[in-house]
Amino acid sequence: MVYFTVTRLDISYAVHQISSLSHILRDVFALWLITSSHVPFSQYGQASPGSKKIVGVFYKANEYAALNPNFVGCVEGALGIRDWLESQGHQYIVTDDKEGPNSKLEKHIPDLHVLITTPFHPAYVTAERIKKAKNLQLLLTAGIGSDHIDLHAAAAAGLTVAEATGSNVVSVAEDELMRILILVRNFLPGYHQAISGEWNVAAISHRAYDLEGKTVGTVGAGRIGKLLLQRLKPFNCNLLYHDRLKMDPELENQIGAKFEEDLDAMLPKCDIIVINTPLTDKTRGLFDKDRIAKCKKGVLIVNNARGAIMDIQAVADACSSGHVAGYSGDVWFPQPAPKDHPWRYMPNHAMTPHISGTTIDAQLRNAAGTKDMLERYFKGEEFPSQNYIVKEGKLASQYQ
Repeated sequence: MVYFTVTRLDISYAVHQISSLSHILRDVFALWLITSSHVPFSQYGQASPGSKKIVGVFYKANEYAALNPNFVGCVEGALGIRDWLESQGHQYIVTDDKEGPNSKLEKHIPDLHVLITTPFHPAYVTAERIKKAKNLQLLLTAGIGSDHIDLHAAAAAGLTVAEATGSNVVSVAEDELMRILILVRNFLPGYHQAISGEWNVAAISHRAYDLEGKTVGTVGAGRIGKLLLQRLKPFNCNLLYHDRLKMDPELENQIGAKFEEDLDAMLPKCDIIVINTPLTDKTRGLFDKDRIAKCKKGVLIVNNARGAIMDIQAVADACSSGHVAGYSGDVWFPQPAPKDHPWRYMPNHAMTPHISGTTIDAQLRNAAGTKDMLERYFKGEEFPSQNYIVKEGKLASQYQ
């Protein structure tokens, strides 16, 4: 048997050699991360090292920016994270110029690492843009709804797409309830009379109703849909919902809502229909001429989900014919809506720009959620699971 004498010096030398080798391997791995395009940071547990170029696309507030210090969801407010990002050594560029080959966004596409967008002034992230963005790792939506991104192209490129889930749920649900009441009570003609010097009660009251006793159906019962149903319960309505998933029985019983598996069977039962489903390949154009015809004559429709879920001309024609007695929402397609968009001129509408999820309270929640995800990204930490829209090549279930 052969014995070896190992001294403390030998051990120290061996440890030194192993340590040196580990540092070399770490540096090689880091260099590989930097030089590889579209490396999904979550796959490796950390963002590639070094300063990041982060681009945010928001609407301009102009003279309104200075009126509220919490107005952070605009170009001027920049989500309130500029000082923090720059103090960390990152480059932060904010713009509202997002369309066309000569836009500011387009100029930054080739070398940005993170792109922050919002549903309220959407930067359309196409497959072509994703292909050009060789350094891009992370697409963040400061809000809810990432359908302005080509999610399949993002998944194929290994990008992570995430949003500030839950940040504007209360804001949108409250707005939907307001729009229901505006339509049911025929509020807008009365408002127009007030500002134009008229007084004709009959012109308003001949089509004004109570909400109590009406049947309200929501197409989609996720976070916003559930919250709307809860808010409607005190009005003593008949509540229906259609969704790919049935609610927890206890919650369903608490709200007093009835599940409708067949959408087309639910529609003719409803006096009021609220759209609360995300825009996906399956829901794009869901409410076309034929589906709208299945609704009860005189139905009221509220849509704060996405404009492209509706057939634009079919909605305008149904409002003109009276089959749809009123239509309200804040979502259009495209956005911003062109001046000649048919919904601007159809009768009995209560449309606004995309505002429901951009209250000051929602902006602060959007900003906090975005900052939290950026912090996690820099540290190589996972996001809350519900925030992921695309992760490691897979789309979230609601987009599949």
